Amino acid sequence: MNLYAILRRNGWRSPEELQEAAERSTRVGDEDMPEEVRWIRSYVLEESDGSLGTVCIYQAVSPEAIRKHASRADLPMDEIIPIADTVLVRPDPQPVSV
Repeated sequence: MNLYAILRRNGWRSPEELQEAAERSTRVGDEDMPEEVRWIRSYVLEESDGSLGTVCIYQAVSPEAIRKHASRADLPMDEIIPIADTVLVRPDPQPVSV
């Protein structure tokens, strides 16, 4: 499997909508496509219009598998970017509590 970043801009109006999408994504990936896509992590973006977007990191057999996963899970998708390498300076910080 290769590593990809998926950009999803302005996908959700609320954290609740995003949570529902995450549940669909997990279900489709784990139950329907476990040998094709694997969700690694996502970073939630605060968009300028107040909506939420994400940058998602996936392992997948191909960009087509990512598109199929997004379609089955009813997820927006603006761009798929192959990741060439990883430079880890520090682990991700703990989530900020609001």
